[in-house]
Amino acid sequence: MKDNTTRLDHVVLWVRDPVAAADFYEKAVGLEPVRLSEFAAGEEPFPSVRVNEEALLDLMPLSMAERMTMLPGAAESAGHPVNHVCLALPRGEFDTLRARLEERAVPVSGVSQGSFGARGEAKRSFYFRDPDSNVIEARHYD
Repeated sequence: MKDNTTRLDHVVLWVRDPVAAADFYEKAVGLEPVRLSEFAAGEEPFPSVRVNEEALLDLMPLSMAERMTMLPGAAESAGHPVNHVCLALPRGEFDTLRARLEERAVPVSGVSQGSFGARGEAKRSFYFRDPDSNVIEARHYD
């Protein structure tokens, strides 16, 4: 089996009430809330729950759907249970992935910096769609 350094970073779930969702995931599922008090205070756009030391579930308010502009049509994913899946890679593999996608004429978003994830602030990230229109985010922390 290949030694694969790609890791699942986070999954963004559309939720009607992020505080209630965090309460459910904490009490019913046993996952620790992250940034919940900051979200409640209006300091963060969404809370998360920690799956393990490397992965989060982000609890994205459905009301934010119209602001999802990283790719054309992203707002239309609102109402579907998952907004996007994020893969964290080492810096070199991040650059290689972007180059492979561009070689195959797969549309990619611009590169953003400093977005929050399971391991804190990512250095860079970008988005693309798979052949079924699922939105995938790629990022690196190093």
